[in-house]
Amino acid sequence: MNAFRSAETFSPTRRQALLGSAAAILTAGVGGEAHAAAGTVVVSNWGGDWNQRTVRFVETPLVETQGLTVVRDLGMEPERKAKLLAERRLRRGSIDVIHLNDSDGFEMMKQDVLADLDRARIPNYGDVVPALRKDYFVPWLYSGVVIIYNKDKIKDPPRSYEELWDKKWAGRLGLTNQLYFNYMMMSGLIQGGNMTSVDSGRDRLVALKELVQPRLYAAHQQLGAALATGEVDIALNYKARGLQWINEGSPLAIQYPKEGAIAITFGAGMPRRAPNPEGAYVYLNAMLDRKAMAELAAASFYAPANGSAELSPDLRSRIDFSPEEREHLNFPDYAYVSKNTAEWLEWWNKTMAR
Repeated sequence: MNAFRSAETFSPTRRQALLGSAAAILTAGVGGEAHAAAGTVVVSNWGGDWNQRTVRFVETPLVETQGLTVVRDLGMEPERKAKLLAERRLRRGSIDVIHLNDSDGFEMMKQDVLADLDRARIPNYGDVVPALRKDYFVPWLYSGVVIIYNKDKIKDPPRSYEELWDKKWAGRLGLTNQLYFNYMMMSGLIQGGNMTSVDSGRDRLVALKELVQPRLYAAHQQLGAALATGEVDIALNYKARGLQWINEGSPLAIQYPKEGAIAITFGAGMPRRAPNPEGAYVYLNAMLDRKAMAELAAASFYAPANGSAELSPDLRSRIDFSPEEREHLNFPDYAYVSKNTAEWLEWWNKTMAR
């Protein structure tokens, strides 16, 4: 899954337009009518296979069976975040639960959009891996950016992110605009040795564009199709996505980068203006159900944030990272990402996505 982000330029003008349109929607959209019927929970989520799995493993068996009607408000993250920001001025918002990645969750918390959660009302939170816990966020799934390659065509894969800056990968490397922020942190990690050196890594990304001419795809699914058809032979994406594509029959293998994979956590929060907090707590607790987490992990290949999810040893060894790999995961500096992500997207679209 990933963290789906718009491939459009998120300039200040665009941001203002989004905020304005979101505010207009509030008077006629989901917020007013969806909650007219008791027992409705409105969920802001990504679409595609991510939403399909959410419906299959959480919403249908664990939420709707408790008498709640789930109304789905699907879209890209920038638009969904802008809608929440616009709703801060209202007495009651339109969203009960919003799915986000960890960095965007931090941003929304700093913007005073997400509520601190009462863990006593989320009994399953006690199973969450301690390192992933946050007051305002229910962590759900996690993975990391690895090197995914066609094992039939590449016998000596790169062992590090940095080794991709090589002419032999010209025309063979695939990237997705959805992970622009990860690629920018990656180049900064190579150049500056840490996760807060994006500025020093920009020239390196420009050099990659000139040297390797990576093929850019709008979404994970398109990149996966390109790997399957041989349009590209190597990619940078989440380990979970690589395992999904392997499971679908693509001749791929995964290499953990020497620098340590850039980590990503997905989860959800409850907006402060949520119209139905009771329904939101039911939903958030259902997300962490042990059985659901195990089934979701088997289907998505993301590692579950619930440490008590009942995974077979084989599945856990496939989807999770080894102790040594976990030790070297690179977690974002959330304050740094929150401060800079809009400008990064604008730079990426102007410089790399053309």
